[in-house]
Amino acid sequence: MDFWQRYRAIDARDTRFDGQFYTAVRTTGIYCRPSCPARTPKAGNVSFYETSAAAHDAGYRACKRCLPEAVPGTPAWNLRSDIAGRAMRLINDGVINRDGVEGLAARLGYSSRQLNRILSHELGAGPLSLARASRAQTARTLLVSTSMKAADIAFAAGFSSVRQFNETIGEVFAMTPSALRATARHHRSPAVTAVSSTALTLNLPYREPFDPGVFNFLAVRAIPGIEEGSSTSYARTLRLAHGDARFRVDYDAGTAGRPLVLTIGAVDLRDLPSLLSRVRRLLDLDADPVAIDAALGSDPRLAASVAATPGMRMPGAVDPQELLIRAMIGQQITVAAARTALVQLSAAGSGSLVPADGLDRIFPTAAEIAETGFQLLRGPQRRIGSVRGAAAAMASGALDFGYGDDLPGLESKLLPLSGVGPWTVGYVAMRVIGAPDVFLANDAAVRNGIRALAVDTGGAAVSAEAPLSPDFRELSPWRSYATMHLWRAAAAAQATARRPSAPPKKVKS
Repeated sequence: MDFWQRYRAIDARDTRFDGQFYTAVRTTGIYCRPSCPARTPKAGNVSFYETSAAAHDAGYRACKRCLPEAVPGTPAWNLRSDIAGRAMRLINDGVINRDGVEGLAARLGYSSRQLNRILSHELGAGPLSLARASRAQTARTLLVSTSMKAADIAFAAGFSSVRQFNETIGEVFAMTPSALRATARHHRSPAVTAVSSTALTLNLPYREPFDPGVFNFLAVRAIPGIEEGSSTSYARTLRLAHGDARFRVDYDAGTAGRPLVLTIGAVDLRDLPSLLSRVRRLLDLDADPVAIDAALGSDPRLAASVAATPGMRMPGAVDPQELLIRAMIGQQITVAAARTALVQLSAAGSGSLVPADGLDRIFPTAAEIAETGFQLLRGPQRRIGSVRGAAAAMASGALDFGYGDDLPGLESKLLPLSGVGPWTVGYVAMRVIGAPDVFLANDAAVRNGIRALAVDTGGAAVSAEAPLSPDFRELSPWRSYATMHLWRAAAAAQATARRPSAPPKKVKS
């Protein structure tokens, strides 16, 4: 977007762009979200920034009226496969808090000096400033949404000291932490309260519309004891850098604002930023559904599906290594068969250190699968050997991939593995790095979905004036979302086919 496109967006107070860029006003010294209700400033007094960190570094403070930090993140970090996008995914996952700037640079293959120069040029702020802005956003969320002690919030958000926490909150928000917390009476729902320092509840911001079908996707693949899902909720255990965690997300379409409520049953406070980032990735909460639906709806093959289910999300992954194992086991078999195999494999995992509500196990680690877990799998020995080989490579560190990779990087790392082909790489790219433009052309469910939608549209795709490509290339860069629509269409057609037909009515003589 150029300057005037952004200026028109703030003049229209378009909420769709909240979090995608920030508006700084030189005469007031503050920065706002695009939908800020304040009077639109003169164009000559406005500067736009890609990130809130860039606005901080330029000397601006956050607007107290529109709270620019209380918005979904930008979808650009998944759209962009450059160093800036990859770095932001890792920063949001807490890599700088755990490994420092040197650790972040090493994961990206650059020196810290080169990385600082690249991010400063691309995003207007270096890695430390970007991490500081992320900490400030997490701290604000916890201050206004929970009753955690300020000292606990400081360390949970990633600050190294309470003094650093106080100084950052004052610089960014021009308020003390206690004053910022006092604003919660205007924004916090009565149901959103903290339970303890390691168990808390808060709302997750997202851009509307939101299709809850992502919960169904996760529910039908849920492994008992590790995951639990329904049409409006999802819960699971997982292991993070500093210990085991447990969370649950509930969606209530009948409540004002249609909140997505995250309940964290247990987590080491040092892992809280990473958990929040991974839950957001899991449910694709930083997506721009209006832009995606507008593109997909232009295709006659998908128009009816998009109109019926606006705001479809692409499920992510809370553990990249786990997702690879699940993808390898699930390729070329049905979802039900894959779930059965994964339930068997889950017995190799250890018990959760924070069990509750029927969730008492952790998905087995790569080392556990490589050592004994592979023996629990059934089927062709070649497939079992491939799973064991991939697990051994991850356990030894020979295979290291995650949120900071791009699609070419994933291909170079995964394709040499036995039993891994283009489908597996594409599926992992969709769910781990959120790659938006993956089309799994050889997937059986995709082909079934195309046929199902062709029947539903009465052959609209065939009668279109311009021929449409079989790989949906006209919809780039949103073909991953087209794949989600096709998968759902295939599942719906399969469910309809399995439904018993009504018996013929008896005719009275």
